[in-house]
Amino acid sequence: MERKLSIAIVSTLILSSFVPAATAAPVTASESTSGGLEEVTVTAQKRRENLQETPIAISVLSAAGIEDRQVYSLVDLGDGAIPSLKIAPFFSRPGALITNIRGVGVLLDSNQPARDQGVGMYVDGVYLGRPQGLGVALYDVDSIEVLKGPQGTLFGRNTEGGAVSITTKRPTGEFGLVAKASVANFNGYQSEFQLNFPKFADLSVKVGGVLTGRDGWVANPLPQAEDFGGFERRGFRARVLWAPTADISADYAYDVAYDATTTLYQQYLGPTPLTTLVPVAGNTASTKRIDTATFGVPQQKSVGKTSGHRLTGEWTVSDSLTVKSITAYRDLTQDQWDNGSAALSVGAFKSPTLATVLNQQFGRYSLALFNQDQFSQEIDFIGATERLKWTAGALYFRETVQDNARAFTTNAFTDAIGIGSLPRSIDYLAQRIDRASKVTTTSQGVFGQATYTPQGLDDKLHVTAGGRWTKDEKVGRMLTINDVNFPVGSQGQIFFQPGTTTPLVSPNPLNTSWSRFDPIFNVAYDVTDDVLAYARYASGYKSGGANSRSLTYKPFGPETVEMVEIGSKMEFFDRRARLNVAVYDGKYKDIQVDFSAPYLQGNVLTNRTTTETINAPGKGKLQGVEADLTFAATDDLTLSASYAYNKAEIPATQNPFPQIVSGAITIINSPIPIYQTYSPEKAGSVAADYQTPFMGFKFALHLDANFSDGFYTANTDFAFADAPGGVRTVTLSNTKGDSSMVVNGRMSLADIPVGGGMASVSIWSRNLLDEEHVFYRGTAAPTTGYGGFFNEPRTFGIEFGVKF
Repeated sequence: MERKLSIAIVSTLILSSFVPAATAAPVTASESTSGGLEEVTVTAQKRRENLQETPIAISVLSAAGIEDRQVYSLVDLGDGAIPSLKIAPFFSRPGALITNIRGVGVLLDSNQPARDQGVGMYVDGVYLGRPQGLGVALYDVDSIEVLKGPQGTLFGRNTEGGAVSITTKRPTGEFGLVAKASVANFNGYQSEFQLNFPKFADLSVKVGGVLTGRDGWVANPLPQAEDFGGFERRGFRARVLWAPTADISADYAYDVAYDATTTLYQQYLGPTPLTTLVPVAGNTASTKRIDTATFGVPQQKSVGKTSGHRLTGEWTVSDSLTVKSITAYRDLTQDQWDNGSAALSVGAFKSPTLATVLNQQFGRYSLALFNQDQFSQEIDFIGATERLKWTAGALYFRETVQDNARAFTTNAFTDAIGIGSLPRSIDYLAQRIDRASKVTTTSQGVFGQATYTPQGLDDKLHVTAGGRWTKDEKVGRMLTINDVNFPVGSQGQIFFQPGTTTPLVSPNPLNTSWSRFDPIFNVAYDVTDDVLAYARYASGYKSGGANSRSLTYKPFGPETVEMVEIGSKMEFFDRRARLNVAVYDGKYKDIQVDFSAPYLQGNVLTNRTTTETINAPGKGKLQGVEADLTFAATDDLTLSASYAYNKAEIPATQNPFPQIVSGAITIINSPIPIYQTYSPEKAGSVAADYQTPFMGFKFALHLDANFSDGFYTANTDFAFADAPGGVRTVTLSNTKGDSSMVVNGRMSLADIPVGGGMASVSIWSRNLLDEEHVFYRGTAAPTTGYGGFFNEPRTFGIEFGVKF
């Protein structure tokens, strides 16, 4: 820890020593000169506009807000800073994130090559095609815009729930350095810098980097093994802006990132209504957050590596036309090592009549390897006349993704009652591959949108219409199932699993495509200079694909959302108060739902973890209300509050696949309830920001509190039977997580003169009150018990910053 802290501080001091004396602006955000609220600029419609004049429900987190809330990875937004946005790790793995907006995005599992998320993630206009790699460190961010509701026209595929647009800071062309270093509990550390060079030969150059890490917060009793919940992240970005004239620019950026995380720890919470096994002596249930794992198991870091190039060209042809091109190439590798659920593995339980568990194996180490590369080219034409604002363009996107996954037990008990255990001596990478697949996705689209302000009505009416045509194509195949490798062209052939007489049919390859048209209609009216009212209809979709956990690899189609939204954006009290509200109603169709299907292993039928995905018949409903309020109570104190009610209803759906009932195969004829996952129904956030001069410096205080309902993490009930044909559905209602209230805080003293620049010192805390709740509650095997992931405990630290 001391070595890492020394690196962080020394790197900051070394950079500072090269900086000449200069007058510097404060480290904190700029203030409104009018005493009212600052204007917020957004790019939701492909052009820079005032948030209050943009008829879309948008939440914006500024650079100052990101710093105040100590958001240094997208996963840090999981506490609810933006209530309609839910970000969480995929199961226990921070190396892949689930993102939902308004209850739409991911129902269960997007951690597969041929499946997509329903919320688009963009950085500087570049779409990121995979949930892997989204947990990298955030730094030098100018703003995070969350566009709520379908964005199918301007943003295209995989934006049925909305889009998250991250914008980083451009080179300034003037010399400047911002650097900071911090230390925290759990041996946490962070250092960051952004260095702007003076403009030369029409070139403005900027470089920046970050180094951050923390130990895990649940100790692993096994010596030399990683603890649970730790991370180590680093990143570097170089950016060159060439502007030979005021009308022409080329902006090139290169970034590289390293994200090493350890899995979260799943605690054993207690039995389910269906529990038939009992825990071994060493496996105890706890409904409180623990700091040491029940069993010591092998655990190593999951490492993600991303890099990318982006070139954005912009040409202002005239006052009424701008042409913009965004060309990007990115690649990522991600491995996932997950042994955080040993206490919930079947081997950690036993039959009540079993006399001994000596040598009984437990601890399921899940290993997945993931590779992706993507290329995208977008061209935009952005025009404006006195009464018409329009945007038109085209996008080409292509990605290739390959993965494999395996799972195996790592430990065995060394006594009869299950207290002591040792790791098994096995080669992890030599274990059988359960599944492997590869898919190439190609997407092409053209779009256009125009807003017309007719004469009359004092230019208060604005009518928008547009649409986007998209064609998606996915070509891929299963490479391996249960250690059986399928040669190209072997579909339909029968293979046998190694060492068994279990037959396995080589699945058909994936070779399918879909076309979509997503329209938008919007009518906005300026009620006054400070009040805008609007009504909006829009649609979006999530691409179809195939489930690589399946034995058949059958394709499923796109999932779609159509939504009507009515909203208003208001400023009052001489623009010291801002209130934005939206009410929406939507149709949710062709929902991609996963069901278990029987699996033959060693001539024995089980349900195991094999899943199939279908497009559920019927229509779901999406309804909700959102409100964002900001109030400059005084020149020094700003209060804000946000609230979201998001209700997603999915029709009950029959499992079309035969199930095992008392050893026989049958069809469950009754529809099974389907729950929307990772989507709290009610959520909100309140914050207070205070700043004032203090002894010649600037004192600033930030506090925020974020509350949320619990959410489901399993999308279906469990179906069981007492006898063939006598099916009963058991609702495990406890698969819903706890409600929560998380408080964060930051206190700073800034504008401290140092070496010709300005310094700041801050103390901060996330989860200031050390609140604890189970955000994920579920069960891998209902006959054992419930497991759950707790939120992180309180973290706190001190940060030093300089700006020249």
